[in-house]
Amino acid sequence: MPARADRPFRGIALILASTVFLGISDVTAKYLSATLPSIEIAWVRFLVFALVMSPAMLPGSPLYAMQTGRPGLQVMRGVALLMSSLFFISGLRFLPIAEASATGFVSPLFVTALSIFFLSESVGVRRWLATAVGLIGVLIILRPGSSAFHPAAFFPLVSALAWACTLIMTRMLSGRERAVTTMTYSSIAGVCILSALVPFSWVTPSWHDILFGILIGVASTAGQWIIVLAFRYADASVLAPFSYTQLLWVSLLGFLIFGEVPDLWTVIGAAFIVASGLYTAHRERSRRSQLLALPAEPSPNA
Repeated sequence: MPARADRPFRGIALILASTVFLGISDVTAKYLSATLPSIEIAWVRFLVFALVMSPAMLPGSPLYAMQTGRPGLQVMRGVALLMSSLFFISGLRFLPIAEASATGFVSPLFVTALSIFFLSESVGVRRWLATAVGLIGVLIILRPGSSAFHPAAFFPLVSALAWACTLIMTRMLSGRERAVTTMTYSSIAGVCILSALVPFSWVTPSWHDILFGILIGVASTAGQWIIVLAFRYADASVLAPFSYTQLLWVSLLGFLIFGEVPDLWTVIGAAFIVASGLYTAHRERSRRSQLLALPAEPSPNA
């Protein structure tokens, strides 16, 4: 495992850079969703991902990274990552990109709940309250029961749940498996499953579509790699707040490319979700500090 260095400003700079690449990937996916099925867009994305990771798949290569002690968990993480990508792209076909992205940022709330069952973490009252605030933000954006509600709004929610599962499994693998190994297995799982599904919804892409599909794969892979690098320099609780700058990028690009202007409810709901995420990150940082100082007396409200 690479040595960990405590350089938070470098980590923050990397996270900010990653949001640019991920924002470009999401906006390009929305652009392609007008002409290609979601499964095909996701397939191109994972195909490029697998091609980038191919040196790590070749026995005898100095970059070979297929050795793993937990192959089942690695594949399950890959499936969860695939589901997150596929459902999010499906939602982009019908929803403004700012709305879909803001809804997708509820994944930390799902992580809070799932960590109780899978990581045996204790979650205190304040973090549950922060989770409730985030869920209120989701309801403000989606407005179920109103004429503004679109059934496709559930796609980014399911995507966020799948991404939360991905993060939980990443934590379970952390310290035991190399990051390159995890990424390699995720690329293999995604491209194999999608290759079996894509013939049933195939639309012959133009060269224009292929080029934009390659851009999606390169941008998303670069964004994920930069995130991995960022976590070498700072804790997740330090970096998490800066990931929300992706909302600014997708909103700006959504306006410039699609003429989409987030409505007031989306802005208010996003504010609730971001506030919830920021407070959760703050509590995580405080809890970690308390555990380091008093390992036998964790805070009951962490």
